Amino acid sequence: MSEILPDASVSTRCGFVTLLGAPNAGKSTITNHFVGSKVTIVSPKVQTTRTTVKGIGIWHNTQIIFMDTPGIFKPKRKLDKAMVSNAWDTASDADIIAVVVDARSGFDGEVNAILASLKQKKQSAILLINKVDLVKKENLLALSAKLNAEFAFQETFFISALTGKNMSEFYDYLASHLPPSHWYYDEEQMSDMPLKLLAAEIVREKLFLYLQQEIPYELTVEPELWERRTDNSVRAEITIYVRKPNQKIIILGKGGQMIKKIGTSARREIENLLEERVHLFLFVKVRENWQDDNARYAIWGLKPE
Repeated sequence: MSEILPDASVSTRCGFVTLLGAPNAGKSTITNHFVGSKVTIVSPKVQTTRTTVKGIGIWHNTQIIFMDTPGIFKPKRKLDKAMVSNAWDTASDADIIAVVVDARSGFDGEVNAILASLKQKKQSAILLINKVDLVKKENLLALSAKLNAEFAFQETFFISALTGKNMSEFYDYLASHLPPSHWYYDEEQMSDMPLKLLAAEIVREKLFLYLQQEIPYELTVEPELWERRTDNSVRAEITIYVRKPNQKIIILGKGGQMIKKIGTSARREIENLLEERVHLFLFVKVRENWQDDNARYAIWGLKPE
């Protein structure tokens, strides 16, 4: 995190807001909604976010830096442990912690574990009950009462990040509670993630979208080349690492149709995001023990245990 100290003499505010929650609670949707553009991938499947992604934007006189963390769950694999550890490390340095709860899932075991850890660490937090458009009002009030009885939240917001319901009230709260400070980033900056990593994340999102249930969890996606050409277009080369030869066959598809579909969808989204021409080349390689290779974690800022 930045070492810039709050300055009460300035008229602007700035700070970090860490979003904590179980997988698929809507943290990435909240981040993208605030920024107004995609900076972190969204998928109906759980555990799609693997590292902390910064979403940066301005609300009134305040620069808010959202820290979209991996979903917190009971880790089993080495990668899982690194993801959960990354989320808690991010929370430890936050100006404000926002716990995001899916209104449909309610107060489940994963939420209970998050609140228990916050109490143990003696950290304060606000509560975001998300996807409220999908749940009856009386059920929302009961859920809020139960959560606030378990943990002394500083404030509770009933939101829908997908529709934008009550998001302005949430942003107003952040803008008035973050510390007085100069802004840390340029006004137009939306994220600190390099474009080549963002492109790799978009490819990974398409893999989640098009592939079978378990395969996306068995792979990693890494940028190999991000080169601007003389005609001002971009040549991007991205490698998909899988653990088994049969997974490579599935990703390629019959006659290469699946990888072509994934590549076309990803390229169009990257082009729309950057507003420039992109030549995207995807490669699939088998690396059986990539989850044991610490270099794979370093690319994404994860610390394997």
